[in-house]
Amino acid sequence: MASPTSRLLELLELLQTRPLTTGREIADRLRIDARTARRYIGVLQELGIPVEGQRGVGGGYRIRPGYRLPPLMLGDEEAVAVVLGLLATRGTGGDGSSDVVDRALEKINRVLPATLRRQVEALEETLAFTRTRGSAPADAAAALLLADAIRRRRRIHAAYRTFAGEESERELSPLGLVVHSGRWYLAAHDHGRDDLRTFRVDRMWRTSLTAAAAVAPPEGFDAVAHVSRSLARVPWKWEVEVLLELPVDEAARRIPPTLAELTDDPDGTLLLMRVDSLDWMATVLAGLGCGFTIRRPEELRSSVRELGTRLAQAV
Repeated sequence: MASPTSRLLELLELLQTRPLTTGREIADRLRIDARTARRYIGVLQELGIPVEGQRGVGGGYRIRPGYRLPPLMLGDEEAVAVVLGLLATRGTGGDGSSDVVDRALEKINRVLPATLRRQVEALEETLAFTRTRGSAPADAAAALLLADAIRRRRRIHAAYRTFAGEESERELSPLGLVVHSGRWYLAAHDHGRDDLRTFRVDRMWRTSLTAAAAVAPPEGFDAVAHVSRSLARVPWKWEVEVLLELPVDEAARRIPPTLAELTDDPDGTLLLMRVDSLDWMATVLAGLGCGFTIRRPEELRSSVRELGTRLAQAV
């Protein structure tokens, strides 16, 4: 059963979204009688919210035109965390989950301060996910700035530290924000290298918006696909090439694009991966449930044989 507080909040939401609401509509929506509806209206008025009543046919209640509720006091980190949680839910909660998320985001945006609302809306438009869920970024303000830059087609300047620890100054045209396995990645055109690159957002600092216009993304550009390919090409110690006895669409269902590159082959699917451990690679191949032919490296054959021996001994 709904509490009086939740009903009061629902009434406030109803009055905010309609120019005029009748007493009967309030009673039906909150599942209360007309007398209780009038009492709730009185509570809102006592709280200083200017709810006005209009008598007669076609009458009802409304919030005085021009009145705005005080903004919701969320910090950057809190706002990003709330929006991220809602967006990560979209499409994963069954039928109608997208509509639920949209309504929740609409309510949050309605009461955010104007500047933060614009940045949060930009985040909603630009943020994408791989198959995994996300978590809040280490620097929420930077994530909001990047989303705003993508939306407004503006370049950014940032300092960046590579995996190897090399630091440099970058001028970038940001094209997309992608969350994968709890990390935030920026797909961007790197003007210093005149190429599309992927950047870890937590390795960026001194990020600022510039006055220069960003370059347009390539036709058909997909930020998630770009970041997935980049992650699959991370230069680990071993480069693996294996022919899988699977159609490429079935292989794609079993192997995420962030893990490997898959190409169609007359004899199945050609898998290209970079890995740090051949023993781990052997377990990946064993778990695919299909036949395969190792093309390189030769050392992978030993890891597969050793795994087969261990599994046979365990039976």
